[in-house]
Amino acid sequence: MKINFKVKSIRFRIWLYFLGFTALVLVLMWFLQIFFLNNYYEEMKVRETKETAYRIAASYESGGSAAMIETASSITRDDDMYILVETVQGALIYASGQRSDYADAISTVREDLFASGETNVSGHIPSQDDNRNTLAFARFLGSDQKQILYVFSPLYPVQSTINILKSQLTYITLIAFFLAFVLAYFLSIRITDPLLSIIKSARKLSEGQYGISFRAERPFAEIEDLAETLNKTSLELERSTNMQKDLIANMSHDLRTPLTMVKSYAEMVRDLSGDDPVKRTEHLNVIIDEADRLNQLVGDILTISSVQSGKLPLEESTFDMKEVLESVLAPYRILEENEGYTFEVHCRERIFVRGDQGKITQVLSNLVTNAIKYCGADKRVIITVRKINKIMRCEISDHGAGIKPEELPYIWKRYYKSSSNHIRTAAGTGLGLSIVNEILTLHNTPFGVKSSLGKGTTFWFELDAARRH
Repeated sequence: MKINFKVKSIRFRIWLYFLGFTALVLVLMWFLQIFFLNNYYEEMKVRETKETAYRIAASYESGGSAAMIETASSITRDDDMYILVETVQGALIYASGQRSDYADAISTVREDLFASGETNVSGHIPSQDDNRNTLAFARFLGSDQKQILYVFSPLYPVQSTINILKSQLTYITLIAFFLAFVLAYFLSIRITDPLLSIIKSARKLSEGQYGISFRAERPFAEIEDLAETLNKTSLELERSTNMQKDLIANMSHDLRTPLTMVKSYAEMVRDLSGDDPVKRTEHLNVIIDEADRLNQLVGDILTISSVQSGKLPLEESTFDMKEVLESVLAPYRILEENEGYTFEVHCRERIFVRGDQGKITQVLSNLVTNAIKYCGADKRVIITVRKINKIMRCEISDHGAGIKPEELPYIWKRYYKSSSNHIRTAAGTGLGLSIVNEILTLHNTPFGVKSSLGKGTTFWFELDAARRH
């Protein structure tokens, strides 16, 4: 496997941190065990000797000579110390061993104690037979200072121990660095291999290869989350790209038709009907209608883009649903007179609701337009508005061909057209239901559709009812 020695790579950093940490630990071990051992050993012996002397003195003050002797005996059984207690005149009270073994040391520290004028003295007494020194501590016992306590603790040379530790630490150092290198290598592989695999797949995604699967072999939780997130991103990018392609294709188709009509009728006005007022007016009306259709298409695209991008926030207010419905139906009343359509409105009372009045007006207009396009031969559109507890429910129904059950989940998508036959009395842009979906989703309110083949379709939505103010 190729090793990545880039300074900023995770693999290199893991090696660096592992080896650096190992080196730090080993340096501390060498310093403490080799360079600091002798001083540390001596300081510990000094502290131990003084603590022993204070402990014996405390037992003497609390329990007298008997308690002192018992404490001294227990200490000498556990520790390598020589303890001697005698009077200031030299009479022996207690000795844990042969006094003659420490005669010179006793004489030296006794003179130092009397000469110092202090209650206790300590010092190092070199041995005349070998290189071993003796740590000596002497102090007066009791307030009358008629007895003297001596504590002697041998200081053994530690050079031989240091040499042994050096040899051991050399092997430990080599083994530790080897293990640190191996652990760092395998851990870096375990972390970086899944990341390198994800990077390789991400490069393909950046080149436009959608549907890429990001896999995290031997994953850590964070790498697994990253792979899962990128998988979702890949799917969303693919979906977004497909929607963009569909949008461009559908827009091109929808724009081409009115533009062709505008051009054709403009040429007819120029070449044929320019001197005929009736035909000229007829042709110009077609041009105006197609221009209006273009304007509606552009307006719908801008609306749905603004809602989806969050640049069209809700402007909530309290308004009368019955009044809004009447204003929406007003432009369509001409269809009742000229083309035989019937608009049945079932709304017994004024119902005040809370929402964005302008956007809800657009929802109603789009749903009514959709019902007109897909209504049946009876040309009836039924609008029902009623209040259920604290909820207003609005339903727009027709008696058309209906929608196949398998098509219902897709009717809210842009430019989706049902396979059912319908009458195109009212021209549309193919974005009406998509705009309805976006606006009602922005309101965070329930909505949906019910349909039966051959019986018709009912679109519905709900809003929170509000008190009239």
